[in-house]
Amino acid sequence: MATLLSAQGIEARSGGRTLFTGLTFGIEDGERLGLIGPNGAGKSTLLKALAGSGQLSGGTISTRRGLQIGYVAQDELFEGEQTVEQALLAGLAGMNQDETEKMISVEIALAQGGFPDRNQKAALLSGGWKKRLAIVQQLLREPDVLFLDEPTNHLDLKGVEWLEGILESPAFAFVVITHDRYFLENTTTKLMDLNSAYAEGFLAVKGGYSDFLEAKSAYMIALGRKQDALESTAKVELAWLRRGARARSTKAKGRIEDAGEVFAELDSVKRRNAEKLAMESGFSASGRQTKELLVGKNLSKTLGGRELFAGLDLVLTPGLKLGLVGENGSGKTTLLRLLMGTLEPDTGTIKRAASLRTIFFSQNRAELDPNLTLRESLSPASDVINYRESTIHVTGWAKKFGFREDQLGSKVALLSGGEQARLAIAKLMLQPADLLILDEPTNDLDLASLGSLEEGMESFPGALILVSHDRFVLDKVCNQVLVLGEGAPNFYADYTQYTESRAAALAPPPKEKAPKAVAAPVAPTAPKAALTASERRELSKIEETIFAAEEKVAEIEAKMLLPEIATNAAELQRLWGEELPKAKANVERLYARWEELEAKQA
Repeated sequence: MATLLSAQGIEARSGGRTLFTGLTFGIEDGERLGLIGPNGAGKSTLLKALAGSGQLSGGTISTRRGLQIGYVAQDELFEGEQTVEQALLAGLAGMNQDETEKMISVEIALAQGGFPDRNQKAALLSGGWKKRLAIVQQLLREPDVLFLDEPTNHLDLKGVEWLEGILESPAFAFVVITHDRYFLENTTTKLMDLNSAYAEGFLAVKGGYSDFLEAKSAYMIALGRKQDALESTAKVELAWLRRGARARSTKAKGRIEDAGEVFAELDSVKRRNAEKLAMESGFSASGRQTKELLVGKNLSKTLGGRELFAGLDLVLTPGLKLGLVGENGSGKTTLLRLLMGTLEPDTGTIKRAASLRTIFFSQNRAELDPNLTLRESLSPASDVINYRESTIHVTGWAKKFGFREDQLGSKVALLSGGEQARLAIAKLMLQPADLLILDEPTNDLDLASLGSLEEGMESFPGALILVSHDRFVLDKVCNQVLVLGEGAPNFYADYTQYTESRAAALAPPPKEKAPKAVAAPVAPTAPKAALTASERRELSKIEETIFAAEEKVAEIEAKMLLPEIATNAAELQRLWGEELPKAKANVERLYARWEELEAKQA
């Protein structure tokens, strides 16, 4: 495949801190690349630079002549009076189209995006519809490569599925930053983890998210073995130095220099091997034993003349993990306000347990004061934090949530979206609660933070209400799902049951059986095509061929565990990212061919 864009030795710094350095890679025609990595690794900085919208501290980026680039940023900015239709027309500026062609393109885009009102002011759209508009605006320009920064943020579940449909088999290459694991699995064919834990600064793996997990696990195992080998060597060299080694000879001097390199490499490997979950704590529970924390009966609410829901009954009990699902505008936020007592239902009653302790995470993080420092936000009165009847220094608490000590003096307003999300969660975990209400808590979180948040939600003994468009999180955490906006409110055992039910409802009805006709004489059936001579030879040897292919897979896996390979990051990455997937694909192809030949012979 032709190379669309190549990066050579690129690096970026922010506030005196190196985000990444020495990155070298390319983007091929038709590539579907998922860019992941911890918050603060520089993913958005890298994406902007690749799209030509950002600056680097060093290195070069070269593109194919005439390359058409599309870029969808995290936040969409549309002019105050610009309508949806006008925004789409503005996206065609500079394109070689006459007015008729532009209007046809806009009509197609309006249909593709599913916009209900072309004359709606773009600036007044909800976050999800703004995101759709920004995506379709870039698609209008027919890019060769499209860069998308967290495109699933603000989209509802149907919006995420809509975007998946576009990216499953596009006519363009794309690079997407997202931490939606189902989205990565469904749309990407290669993953790139931007992370200083790797010697090259990143790990690139062909395949979906599940293939990446397998490769990363192997990498970390090999890195652990490398650390063990270096520690053994370091002990020998340290003992030699302590015996009073002197650099009197060239050989001795060389060994002392080699020992220094071993210690330096060991220090580097230890730092890279020390990657931990970004958040290492859980939500605090009040410990109350009340069986029913909240009971709502026959709840209904109408806003702006539109009925959001009616006849809703629900009971929140300890251990309930309720996922709240629905399109944007279906009434999810309204229901949360009813349950928190900041809004009254039109009909029905809500009975709360006495002294019910509720904590709320808002998706706009309104509970954070942007003018405070990180330290002040975590602990306004002192340097000590009280957590589950114990005390911890504010620095230690901040580190549990992935913050560095030098960030404690940073203003909240200057923190990244992911860092603000982690800060909000760090504050909430200090408050004992009976009921957690979390509105889109996964937005902007990296994969490590998501894993920690999931563990915290799963282990919380009280009741949880979770609004999220992350299907993986809903499936993993929730033991009940409530769907709004699709007729009467409906409960399901989990998100998967809901999707299966929806798919069944949308499936076409079975065709009615036609009346039996009088049987006509049946023409003799032509015999199945027999195997050709070459196919018979192929079938006789295919088991042997499969065995050899499986041996090749085992050989590559064994090779990756060799000390000389485990200490060679470039070779290790080549084996994981290229050779192993290729060998496994060959085995699958051979098994499929075997079945094909057996069926033909039968």
